[in-house]
Amino acid sequence: MSAAPLRLTDIVRDIEAGRTTPQAVLAATNERIDAGDGALGVFTHRAPETSRAEAAAAKGPLAGVPFGAKDVFDSFDMPTEHGSAIYRGHQPAADAPVIALARAQGAAIVGKTATTEFASLDPTPTRNPHNPDHTPGGSSSGSAAGVAAGYLAGACGTQTGGSVIRPASFCGVAGYKPSFRLFPTVGVKTYSWSLDTVGFFAATVPDVALLAALISGRPLADTPPADASGLTIGLYRSAVDDLLEPDMAAAWDTAARAIEAAGAKLIEIAEPASLSAAREIHAPLQNFEAAQALFHERTRHRALMGPKVLEQLDHGASVTPEEYDDARRTARIGRKAATTLFENADALLVPSAIGAAPYSLGSTGDAMFNKLWTITGNPCVNVPGLHAANGLPVGLTIVTRFGRDARALAIAAMLEQRLAVD
Repeated sequence: MSAAPLRLTDIVRDIEAGRTTPQAVLAATNERIDAGDGALGVFTHRAPETSRAEAAAAKGPLAGVPFGAKDVFDSFDMPTEHGSAIYRGHQPAADAPVIALARAQGAAIVGKTATTEFASLDPTPTRNPHNPDHTPGGSSSGSAAGVAAGYLAGACGTQTGGSVIRPASFCGVAGYKPSFRLFPTVGVKTYSWSLDTVGFFAATVPDVALLAALISGRPLADTPPADASGLTIGLYRSAVDDLLEPDMAAAWDTAARAIEAAGAKLIEIAEPASLSAAREIHAPLQNFEAAQALFHERTRHRALMGPKVLEQLDHGASVTPEEYDDARRTARIGRKAATTLFENADALLVPSAIGAAPYSLGSTGDAMFNKLWTITGNPCVNVPGLHAANGLPVGLTIVTRFGRDARALAIAAMLEQRLAVD
């Protein structure tokens, strides 16, 4: 069911060179979506004709780039329903800043992409473009699947546990979770204010780097290094590594050997107890905040909510303020400990998920290998290019020191190139 993903850098280059036009790119995009999305379920809403016409005439470096907005981001021209029956038909008056900034650069917001309810765990109808019997991951299900299907050259998502990196891995695309609060979460439905992070998807790492750079105005799209000479890469051995499936373990080893062959020095880093503890308090921290952020919905509209989000919210309501404060302290200690990981390493190489996308549409997969880096706020980039024995994608994550997003993207792009050659 999958088509070749759209390369954002190619679209920008071809339009600049006059080889195509924004109008032609967007017309072809909408034709592909019309023909195929009935089977995949990427979109919850498509842009109205007035917005399509405005996008086709837009100027700017992202003119002609089809972009998908996860349906927890406010949009002035399409409903924002948060994947919930409670918000059916809800129409904000304004775009979330990230959406407004993308439009200002010329991006065409072609539709709202499917999200699990309130970006939690109840699955969407979206299917994995590589095999429709497997989950695309979540909660940014539609954004990752839309890029993998060749409908979108870029998309935004959010990560509170693993909702950018894991679906990027499952769908075989690049996913970028920035340093915490690098991009505004204003106009995005809050689940956990200590953890919610805006992120992006694109076909390859250079594509997602260019997308993030143009939206943010930050120098995130550095030229990748020619090789890994002079880099020290840490293989982060965590307390949950025994959960890894053989395909992911093999991919981790393949990626490590590739970056070592490119000149990097590999070192083993054992997980400190403080970071194991930080991972373990993800649930009480997240769920306490979610129970407050969604208090109205939980108490007034329970009958309209999915069982998995309700389970998380009810757990959060049972967490005491004292337990929450303890979790916050543990998270703060973990963030300080995460900084020390980079005293001897330029970056870490870690799994993006337990394995390939599960054979299931009733689950979005497990975020166990993502939660820690969401808590610590470090920038993460899913590197696509490897596959499980059944042909489904598996990804590895490059993690760098907080605030070193450009370095994370550059090292990830170099690794992606090496995996393509090997």
